[in-house]
Amino acid sequence: MNARTTFPVGLENLAEIWVYLSATPLFGLTLTLVAYVLADAIYQRTNKFPLANPVLIAVTIIISVLTLSGTRYEAYFQGAQFVHFLLGTATVALAIPLARLWKELSERAIPLLVAMFAGATVSVAVAIGVARMLDAPPQMVASLLPKSVTAPIAMGIAEQIGGSPTLAAVFALSTGILGALIATPLLNALGVRDWSQRGFAVGVAAHGIGTARAYSVNPRAGAYASLGMGLHALLGALLLPWVAKLLL
Repeated sequence: MNARTTFPVGLENLAEIWVYLSATPLFGLTLTLVAYVLADAIYQRTNKFPLANPVLIAVTIIISVLTLSGTRYEAYFQGAQFVHFLLGTATVALAIPLARLWKELSERAIPLLVAMFAGATVSVAVAIGVARMLDAPPQMVASLLPKSVTAPIAMGIAEQIGGSPTLAAVFALSTGILGALIATPLLNALGVRDWSQRGFAVGVAAHGIGTARAYSVNPRAGAYASLGMGLHALLGALLLPWVAKLLL
Protein backbone atom coordinates (compact mmCIF):
# COMPACT_ATOMS: atom_id res chain seq x y z
CA MET A 1 0.00 0.00 0.00
CA ASN A 2 1.51 3.33 -0.96
CA ALA A 3 1.38 6.45 1.13
CA ARG A 4 -1.19 8.01 -1.13
CA THR A 5 -3.88 5.51 -0.18
CA THR A 6 -3.45 6.05 3.55
CA PHE A 7 -5.21 9.43 3.45
CA PRO A 8 -8.90 10.06 2.81
CA VAL A 9 -9.65 11.13 -0.74
CA GLY A 10 -10.98 14.50 0.47
CA LEU A 11 -7.73 15.32 2.27
CA GLU A 12 -5.70 14.29 -0.77
CA ASN A 13 -7.74 16.63 -2.93
CA LEU A 14 -7.33 19.47 -0.46
CA ALA A 15 -3.58 18.88 -0.31
CA GLU A 16 -3.32 18.95 -4.09
CA ILE A 17 -5.38 22.14 -4.26
CA TRP A 18 -3.17 23.74 -1.61
CA VAL A 19 0.04 22.83 -3.44
CA TYR A 20 -1.35 24.20 -6.69
CA LEU A 21 -2.70 27.46 -5.25
CA SER A 22 0.35 28.18 -3.10
CA ALA A 23 2.53 28.10 -6.21
CA THR A 24 0.38 30.52 -8.23
CA PRO A 25 -1.03 34.04 -7.82
CA LEU A 26 -4.45 32.40 -7.39
CA PHE A 27 -3.51 31.70 -3.76
CA GLY A 28 -3.80 35.33 -2.70
CA LEU A 29 -7.02 35.89 -4.60
CA THR A 30 -8.62 32.67 -3.34
CA LEU A 31 -7.57 33.31 0.26
CA THR A 32 -8.95 36.84 0.18
CA LEU A 33 -12.32 35.80 -1.26
CA VAL A 34 -12.72 32.75 1.00
CA ALA A 35 -11.73 34.73 4.09
CA TYR A 36 -14.27 37.45 3.35
CA VAL A 37 -17.06 34.99 2.54
CA LEU A 38 -16.47 33.23 5.87
CA ALA A 39 -16.26 36.55 7.71
CA ASP A 40 -19.46 37.84 6.14
CA ALA A 41 -21.25 34.59 7.00
CA ILE A 42 -20.24 35.05 10.64
CA TYR A 43 -21.36 38.67 10.49
CA GLN A 44 -24.78 37.69 9.14
CA ARG A 45 -25.19 34.82 11.62
CA THR A 46 -24.58 37.22 14.52
CA ASN A 47 -27.29 39.54 13.17
CA LYS A 48 -24.66 42.08 12.06
CA PHE A 49 -23.20 42.44 15.55
CA PRO A 50 -20.68 45.36 15.44
CA LEU A 51 -17.85 43.36 17.01
CA ALA A 52 -18.22 40.71 14.30
CA ASN A 53 -17.02 43.14 11.66
CA PRO A 54 -16.28 41.14 8.48
CA VAL A 55 -13.17 43.18 7.62
CA LEU A 56 -11.64 42.50 11.04
CA ILE A 57 -12.46 38.79 10.85
CA ALA A 58 -11.21 38.46 7.27
CA VAL A 59 -7.94 40.24 8.10
CA THR A 60 -7.47 37.94 11.11
CA ILE A 61 -8.06 34.86 8.95
CA ILE A 62 -5.63 36.01 6.25
CA ILE A 63 -2.89 36.91 8.74
CA SER A 64 -3.32 33.55 10.49
CA VAL A 65 -3.10 31.58 7.25
CA LEU A 66 -0.06 33.51 6.02
CA THR A 67 1.70 33.08 9.37
CA LEU A 68 0.95 29.37 9.76
CA SER A 69 1.85 28.57 6.15
CA GLY A 70 5.00 30.71 6.15
CA THR A 71 3.78 32.60 3.08
CA ARG A 72 5.43 35.96 2.43
CA TYR A 73 3.17 38.96 1.96
CA GLU A 74 4.68 39.69 -1.47
CA ALA A 75 3.65 36.23 -2.69
CA TYR A 76 0.15 36.69 -1.27
CA PHE A 77 -0.28 40.12 -2.85
CA GLN A 78 0.50 38.78 -6.33
CA GLY A 79 -3.01 37.38 -6.34
CA ALA A 80 -4.70 39.80 -3.93
CA GLN A 81 -3.78 42.75 -6.16
CA PHE A 82 -6.72 41.89 -8.43
CA VAL A 83 -9.10 42.69 -5.56
CA HIS A 84 -6.98 45.73 -4.70
CA PHE A 85 -7.42 47.00 -8.26
CA LEU A 86 -11.21 46.87 -7.88
CA LEU A 87 -11.09 49.23 -4.89
CA GLY A 88 -10.77 52.15 -7.29
CA THR A 89 -13.92 51.12 -9.14
CA ALA A 90 -15.80 50.60 -5.89
CA THR A 91 -14.75 54.02 -4.63
CA VAL A 92 -15.95 55.74 -7.80
CA ALA A 93 -19.25 53.88 -7.50
CA LEU A 94 -19.88 55.65 -4.20
CA ALA A 95 -20.75 58.73 -6.27
CA ILE A 96 -24.01 57.11 -7.40
CA PRO A 97 -25.94 57.45 -4.11
CA LEU A 98 -24.48 60.95 -3.69
CA ALA A 99 -25.88 61.97 -7.07
CA ARG A 100 -29.32 60.80 -6.01
CA LEU A 101 -29.15 63.00 -2.89
CA TRP A 102 -27.49 65.97 -4.58
CA LYS A 103 -30.33 68.46 -3.97
CA GLU A 104 -30.52 67.56 -0.30
CA LEU A 105 -26.75 67.66 0.13
CA SER A 106 -26.41 71.05 -1.55
CA GLU A 107 -29.02 72.48 0.82
CA ARG A 108 -27.07 71.17 3.82
CA ALA A 109 -23.63 72.08 2.47
CA ILE A 110 -22.62 74.54 5.22
CA PRO A 111 -23.55 72.32 8.22
CA LEU A 112 -21.84 69.35 6.56
CA LEU A 113 -18.64 71.31 5.89
CA VAL A 114 -18.57 72.60 9.47
CA ALA A 115 -19.05 69.08 10.79
CA MET A 116 -16.34 67.76 8.50
CA PHE A 117 -13.82 70.42 9.61
CA ALA A 118 -14.66 69.70 13.24
CA GLY A 119 -14.16 65.98 12.77
CA ALA A 120 -10.89 66.44 10.91
CA THR A 121 -9.59 68.81 13.59
CA VAL A 122 -10.42 66.38 16.38
CA SER A 123 -8.73 63.58 14.46
CA VAL A 124 -5.49 65.56 14.15
CA ALA A 125 -5.66 66.73 17.78
CA VAL A 126 -6.13 63.17 19.07
CA ALA A 127 -3.27 61.86 16.90
CA ILE A 128 -0.87 64.56 18.07
CA GLY A 129 -2.00 64.27 21.70
CA VAL A 130 -1.58 60.50 21.87
CA ALA A 131 1.78 60.67 20.11
CA ARG A 132 3.07 63.34 22.48
CA MET A 133 1.93 61.42 25.57
CA LEU A 134 3.76 58.33 24.32
CA ASP A 135 6.81 60.43 23.42
CA ALA A 136 6.67 59.01 19.90
CA PRO A 137 9.45 59.89 17.43
CA PRO A 138 8.67 62.38 14.63
CA GLN A 139 8.31 59.65 12.00
CA MET A 140 5.67 57.91 14.11
CA VAL A 141 3.79 61.17 14.61
CA ALA A 142 3.85 61.88 10.88
CA SER A 143 2.55 58.37 10.18
CA LEU A 144 -0.24 58.74 12.74
CA LEU A 145 -1.40 62.17 11.62
CA PRO A 146 -3.48 61.03 8.59
CA LYS A 147 -4.99 58.00 10.39
CA SER A 148 -8.61 58.96 9.67
CA VAL A 149 -8.05 59.60 5.96
CA THR A 150 -8.65 56.69 3.61
CA ALA A 151 -5.58 54.42 3.48
CA PRO A 152 -4.18 55.13 -0.04
CA ILE A 153 -4.25 58.89 0.56
CA ALA A 154 -2.94 58.48 4.11
CA MET A 155 0.08 56.61 2.75
CA GLY A 156 0.83 59.39 0.27
CA ILE A 157 0.45 62.09 2.91
CA ALA A 158 2.68 60.23 5.36
CA GLU A 159 5.42 59.82 2.77
CA GLN A 160 5.23 63.51 1.90
CA ILE A 161 5.53 64.71 5.52
CA GLY A 162 8.32 62.34 6.55
CA GLY A 163 6.31 59.43 7.88
CA SER A 164 6.20 55.76 6.96
CA PRO A 165 3.59 54.77 4.33
CA THR A 166 3.48 51.28 5.82
CA LEU A 167 2.76 52.56 9.32
CA ALA A 168 0.24 55.02 7.92
CA ALA A 169 -1.63 52.16 6.23
CA VAL A 170 -1.64 50.17 9.48
CA PHE A 171 -2.91 53.15 11.48
CA ALA A 172 -5.57 53.95 8.89
CA LEU A 173 -6.76 50.35 8.74
CA SER A 174 -6.85 50.09 12.53
CA THR A 175 -8.76 53.37 12.79
CA GLY A 176 -11.31 52.22 10.23
CA ILE A 177 -11.87 48.87 11.94
CA LEU A 178 -12.11 50.46 15.40
CA GLY A 179 -14.53 53.08 14.11
CA ALA A 180 -16.72 50.45 12.49
CA LEU A 181 -16.73 48.43 15.72
CA ILE A 182 -17.69 51.20 18.13
CA ALA A 183 -19.75 53.52 15.89
CA THR A 184 -23.14 51.89 16.46
CA PRO A 185 -22.98 51.48 20.26
CA LEU A 186 -21.34 54.90 20.69
CA LEU A 187 -23.88 56.77 18.56
CA ASN A 188 -26.70 54.89 20.26
CA ALA A 189 -25.34 55.92 23.66
CA LEU A 190 -25.10 59.54 22.50
CA GLY A 191 -28.70 59.46 21.32
CA VAL A 192 -27.89 60.18 17.66
CA ARG A 193 -30.78 58.69 15.67
CA ASP A 194 -30.72 60.51 12.34
CA TRP A 195 -29.16 58.25 9.69
CA SER A 196 -27.54 61.12 7.84
CA GLN A 197 -25.78 62.33 10.99
CA ARG A 198 -24.69 58.83 11.95
CA GLY A 199 -23.40 58.04 8.48
CA PHE A 200 -21.53 61.30 8.01
CA ALA A 201 -19.80 60.96 11.39
CA VAL A 202 -18.68 57.42 10.61
CA GLY A 203 -17.42 58.37 7.14
CA VAL A 204 -15.33 61.26 8.49
CA ALA A 205 -13.88 59.26 11.40
CA ALA A 206 -13.50 55.77 9.93
CA HIS A 207 -13.19 56.30 6.13
CA GLY A 208 -13.82 53.29 3.85
CA ILE A 209 -14.31 50.56 6.45
CA GLY A 210 -16.71 52.73 8.40
CA THR A 211 -18.54 53.59 5.19
CA ALA A 212 -18.97 49.91 4.37
CA ARG A 213 -20.37 49.38 7.85
CA ALA A 214 -22.79 52.30 7.38
CA TYR A 215 -24.04 50.88 4.06
CA SER A 216 -24.69 47.52 5.71
CA VAL A 217 -26.87 49.21 8.33
CA ASN A 218 -28.80 51.78 6.29
CA PRO A 219 -28.50 53.06 2.66
CA ARG A 220 -28.99 56.69 3.70
CA ALA A 221 -26.28 56.39 6.33
CA GLY A 222 -24.02 54.83 3.71
CA ALA A 223 -24.55 57.70 1.27
CA TYR A 224 -23.67 60.30 3.89
CA ALA A 225 -20.72 58.20 5.06
CA SER A 226 -19.29 58.12 1.53
CA LEU A 227 -19.65 61.91 1.37
CA GLY A 228 -17.85 62.31 4.70
CA MET A 229 -15.07 59.96 3.61
CA GLY A 230 -14.59 61.76 0.29
CA LEU A 231 -14.55 65.25 1.78
CA HIS A 232 -12.15 64.22 4.54
CA ALA A 233 -9.82 62.60 2.02
CA LEU A 234 -9.84 65.75 -0.12
CA LEU A 235 -9.31 68.03 2.87
CA GLY A 236 -6.55 65.81 4.24
CA ALA A 237 -4.66 65.68 0.96
CA LEU A 238 -4.76 69.49 0.66
CA LEU A 239 -4.19 70.61 4.23
CA LEU A 240 -2.41 67.92 6.25
CA PRO A 241 1.01 68.58 4.67
CA TRP A 242 0.69 72.22 5.78
CA VAL A 243 -0.55 71.21 9.22
CA ALA A 244 2.38 68.85 9.59
CA LYS A 245 4.85 71.64 8.85
CA LEU A 246 3.33 73.72 11.65
CA LEU A 247 2.94 70.97 14.25
CA LEU A 248 5.98 68.79 13.61
